[in-house]
Amino acid sequence: MATISEQTFFLDPDFEGTLQQQLQHMVTSAILSGRLKPGDKLPSSRKLAAHLGISRITVTLAYTELLANDYLTSRGRSGYYVSLSAPRPPAFDLTRGGSEDSVDWSRALGQKFSTYAPLHRPPDWRRYPYPFIYGQTDPTLFDHRNWRVCAMQALGQRDFEALTADYYERDDPKLVEYILRHILPRRGITARPEEVLVTLGAQNALWITAQILLTQRRLAAFENPCYPGLREILNQTRCKTLAVDVDTDGLDPTALSGEVDAVFTTPSHQCPTNATLPLERRRALLDRAEADNFLVVEDDYEFEMSFLDTPSPALKSLDRHGRVIYIGSFSKSLFPGLRLGYLVGSEPFIREARALRALVLRHPPGHLQRTAAYFLSLGHYDSQIKRMGLAYGERRAVMDQAIRAHGLTMAGDAQFGGSSFWMTTPQGVSSSALADALLDHGVLIEPGRAFFAPDAPDDRHYRLAYSSIPADRIAEGIARLAQALTRLQTGPGRPHRTPAPMSF
Repeated sequence: MATISEQTFFLDPDFEGTLQQQLQHMVTSAILSGRLKPGDKLPSSRKLAAHLGISRITVTLAYTELLANDYLTSRGRSGYYVSLSAPRPPAFDLTRGGSEDSVDWSRALGQKFSTYAPLHRPPDWRRYPYPFIYGQTDPTLFDHRNWRVCAMQALGQRDFEALTADYYERDDPKLVEYILRHILPRRGITARPEEVLVTLGAQNALWITAQILLTQRRLAAFENPCYPGLREILNQTRCKTLAVDVDTDGLDPTALSGEVDAVFTTPSHQCPTNATLPLERRRALLDRAEADNFLVVEDDYEFEMSFLDTPSPALKSLDRHGRVIYIGSFSKSLFPGLRLGYLVGSEPFIREARALRALVLRHPPGHLQRTAAYFLSLGHYDSQIKRMGLAYGERRAVMDQAIRAHGLTMAGDAQFGGSSFWMTTPQGVSSSALADALLDHGVLIEPGRAFFAPDAPDDRHYRLAYSSIPADRIAEGIARLAQALTRLQTGPGRPHRTPAPMSF
């Protein structure tokens, strides 16, 4: 047993959490690593507070929490000691190096997934002053306070079962009920609980759907350009694929093969062009589906962002023969890290989807589902959508004006809203080179090459999103983009390089 000096404790300025949490982390880490032994005496709260330059009550609260978790014990007026029953480090030596890996992984791997190259977004994108990055959250628009209240409510004793129980293949009934009564009716869709499955976002829903519907002998049609993740999901099923070029009205049903088994489409906000499928094409697609006996997978990932006009009816709402499988997501309307979405389809399909999901992850975390259910049912979600719609409307107007003022070229224009513009560069200018040149000027854009099929590469398109950039920075960011385009047109292009993290 030893008395531990307060001089051995130091605060980490980069620690993500409160001072109390950092103190708890320091003590538990020292115990679990073996640096603090059972029976060792810790410095008094007064001495440790004075040494670290923090409040004594902060140290006392940290010690109290450690007492409750049996890391520490208190001996009257003698002070705090490491508990004799505190968790102990493993008996084996963790410092010894592992054995040499002699496996030939090029032969051992049955399938390879790492060849997929998703859209590159610097992890420190928030450090760039002009981030035209799609799908990220603007913290100024999110209702942190009410989300925390709902999370705390979901942690309460009343919801203990929702927090801790294994639902097996089931979902939180409160969340399913809200989806059925409030979310789906906005799209003209009616469904029963047996026809809904909660997923970990739209991408998880796409993967489940593809796994169930497709085999090596089946043909899947998808839009070109499209969401890159979908194309890779289809490739991994080893099915036959058909890339169908979209036009200003989205997917053309007459371009589909009569042999197709499933069509994957984003009719309301085509990804990435923002084209909206007109009502006549929607009906024509459903007529083809019935006549040629194929299914339609409708990814309605951004319908809540329809702030310019009332959105077109969902394909699922027009479906009279059960041929549409509908995918929705809360990632764009709440925050991408939430990873909650849902599948809506005929009961036999949802039964299989539920069984497949249970084999992979059982169900999305119960606490997360219940928190979202409270946030939605208490009206916070509708307020969030309204607030985001107003902000996005303002940003879109500012960006539209700046784009036109600098003579930039739009390749597609959304009719109902969304959160981005689809752009094209002048002839001879690569969007990858443009994105690379803009890094040194604090501007982030998304080159469009990844959206196109590999056998028909396109490096002239790019996406400009306004979900992550304040309105007052948009004009300057667009001006810098226009200047970079001018330099690339009049001077030698810069060689492409991997973006390096920058600070501004």
